[in-house]
Amino acid sequence: MLPMTQEDGDLDGLVRKRIRALRVAQGWSLEDLAGRANLSQSSLSRIENGRRRLALDQLVTLARALDTTLDQLVETAADDVVVSPMIDGAHGLMRWPVKGDPGMSVVRQRMTEPPPDNPARMRAHPGREWLVVLSGTAILLLGHRRFRIETNQAAEFPTMLPHAIGTAGGPCEILGIFDRDARRGHQREGGD
Repeated sequence: MLPMTQEDGDLDGLVRKRIRALRVAQGWSLEDLAGRANLSQSSLSRIENGRRRLALDQLVTLARALDTTLDQLVETAADDVVVSPMIDGAHGLMRWPVKGDPGMSVVRQRMTEPPPDNPARMRAHPGREWLVVLSGTAILLLGHRRFRIETNQAAEFPTMLPHAIGTAGGPCEILGIFDRDARRGHQREGGD
C-alpha cells in the first residue's frame, strides 16, 4: 500500500464532504441515498464520516445516485476560480471559456449596428445560443421573425435557424453563451 500524502488526505476529506453536502442538498436521509446507491445505511455513514475506505466502485455508484459524475465528485482544481477574458477590441468582444464544459464559451459584446437588412447576411449553423441583454435593446432576427429583447430579458434559440442580432435605436450590450457547435459556427464565419 502506498503512503497517503497530505494532498490525498485533503481530497479524501473533500470527497466525503461533497457526498454529504449533495445528499443534504437533495433533502435525502442516509437511508434514502443508501437505497439509491445500493449500500447499507451504516456503510454510507462510515464513508461520509471517514471510518470506511473510499472504494472506486462505490464512488462511481454514489456519483450516479447523486446525479453527478465521478470527475465532478473528485475534482480538486479550485486554483483558477477567477478567469480573465480574452479581449477582441476589433469586434468589441470579451470571451471567457467555461472550464466545466470546454466546448462552451461566454461572450460579452457591445453592439452599435442594427441587424442586417439583407436576409442573406443572416447565419445558420449547428448549435444553440443563449443571450441576455445587459443594457439597451437588442433585435434578434430568427428565421422570418423579429424579436425585441429589452434590458434583462434573455433569448435562447437553435442556431440552425438563420439568425442575426443587432441594436434597436442605440448601443446595447449582450452576454451570450454558445455551445461548442455554435461557437465553431461563429468562428468559421469570422464573427463572435
